[in-house]
Amino acid sequence: MALELRPNCECCDKDLPVDAMDAMICTYECTFCKTCVDEVLSNVCPNCGGGFSSRPIRPAKDWRKGVSRKHQPPSDKRHLLNYEMDDIRALSERLKNVPPEDR
Repeated sequence: MALELRPNCECCDKDLPVDAMDAMICTYECTFCKTCVDEVLSNVCPNCGGGFSSRPIRPAKDWRKGVSRKHQPPSDKRHLLNYEMDDIRALSERLKNVPPEDR
């Protein structure tokens, strides 16, 4: 199963195309831009409390038959946070000093 590759930052709604170098995801594929992860969220996913990793870039070319953006296109469904910023800040503050592997 391929990653969904969501098209936007769930915090600031910045477009994050399939080849965006600043797209970050958590283990549940929650998607944010690197600026929001670093400056707003303190590397704490506001949805699950986990940390973030750089989102991989799906190959544009079929290096292997049937495996590329053409065959597994990114999602066009935009996602936005369902939490108030005060709640997000409180969770980030509580967890930012706990390493993701210990959350």
